[in-house]
Amino acid sequence: MKTINVIVEGRVQGVYFRDYTERQALQLNLSGWVRNKRDGSVEAMLQGADSDVTSMLDWFWQGSPRSKVANVRTREALSEEHYTTFEIRY
Repeated sequence: MKTINVIVEGRVQGVYFRDYTERQALQLNLSGWVRNKRDGSVEAMLQGADSDVTSMLDWFWQGSPRSKVANVRTREALSEEHYTTFEIRY
């Protein structure tokens, strides 16, 4: 089990990025959350099998059809929280 915090930068707000992220995370059996940040980026917390987390990180570079991803930053999360589902946070 791996937990990763992700920041996605570029044109990622107003292009259904969170919705597509939720769909992809659920397909990969990941739990956690995704939300918009005030600086225009999107932040996500991913938790799941190493290979599924890696697949999701690869997906972030594609993003939603109308997005234009400029950068994906990751760091291992220090949270001890265990997520049971994946949700969009507002």
